Amino acid sequence: MQRDAAALKAALADLEQRNLKRRRRTGVGGLLNFCSNDYLGLKDHPEVTRAFIAAAEKYGVGSGAAHLVTGHGPEHAALEEELAVFTGRERALVFSTGYMANMGVIGALADQKALIVADKLNHASLIDGCRLSGAEVRRYPHGDFARAGELIEKAMPEATTRLLVTDGVFSMDGDIAPLPALARATREAKAWLVVDDAHGLGVIGATGRGSCEFGNSLGADDVPVLIGTFGKAFGTFGAFVAGDADLIEYLLQKARTYIFTTALPPAVAAATRAALRVSERESWRREKAITLARRFQAGLVERGVVETRDSPFNGTTIVPILLGSEERALAASRALEAKGFLVSAIRPPTVPAGTARLRVTFSAAHEDAQVDALLDALAGVVEQPA
Repeated sequence: MQRDAAALKAALADLEQRNLKRRRRTGVGGLLNFCSNDYLGLKDHPEVTRAFIAAAEKYGVGSGAAHLVTGHGPEHAALEEELAVFTGRERALVFSTGYMANMGVIGALADQKALIVADKLNHASLIDGCRLSGAEVRRYPHGDFARAGELIEKAMPEATTRLLVTDGVFSMDGDIAPLPALARATREAKAWLVVDDAHGLGVIGATGRGSCEFGNSLGADDVPVLIGTFGKAFGTFGAFVAGDADLIEYLLQKARTYIFTTALPPAVAAATRAALRVSERESWRREKAITLARRFQAGLVERGVVETRDSPFNGTTIVPILLGSEERALAASRALEAKGFLVSAIRPPTVPAGTARLRVTFSAAHEDAQVDALLDALAGVVEQPA
């Protein structure tokens, strides 16, 4: 786009007309929030808050530099050690955001001679990391592990590196990647399996170890590159990558989004350490959040919200209600807001065209009565097209 004010105005008007213009919200204004990623209800947990305040008083409010200059402190080091233990990996590396972690990992491992095989519904940060790496990128239909295996097996002979990149839990659909099958395919092809488990770690699995533990027990040999974030289940901010010692050392040396940015504030690292402890100690939090999501899914079927009737409960805290058009999704979101509920309308390009939806998420901070109230409200505002 050229530097043309009129063109910008026209582009914005077009977004408005097509119901695709995004707007920020300042606070929730007393609404009951069913679209947060605070799955365990830890963002304002007293123990987490106290850890943040104590570390801010001790270290200040910023790190003051990049990790490789003077920004890496004892809280970062301790957090990385604890994350390695939590994930069952040799080492972990803390990044400033999940977006930077995904971009940094893919950019460090792949170059213009590499092949990347990626799920079509991967998060934008994974998509951008693949594009910017310069590698050959081949996408497979969502969740189609057979096709993914074919693509990674039939890599270009000249490919120096092969990566298979996927979300663990897909944030807009709430479904889980077929990791055991993808792990088999990548082992056979001698490829890296890169899993972004932002919405799985801390939430699903017998002990909250995420998608790798959901009905399976996948270790570092199966999923050699495991990425997680702190802004979902752990209620803070930032991200990390876990893997074997050589992988992490290589990323420390080569991941540009790690090397060339300011380190996470020490207080955030301290708060995340506290959140990690609480999440392990209070397992009832993830159990409650999953139980509430299951209650909601069953309630949708009972009340005849037919877009989800044929979708079995996926085992995560994310339940989408597909409405198709942007107009319907926005109308439903606004009607719920008028009834006191905050449920965002998700529209393209976040989701494919024709699949606009309400994305409902559940937290340990919710109660049964609140879920039932949302169900009652939904039954009155989400009507099926004739």
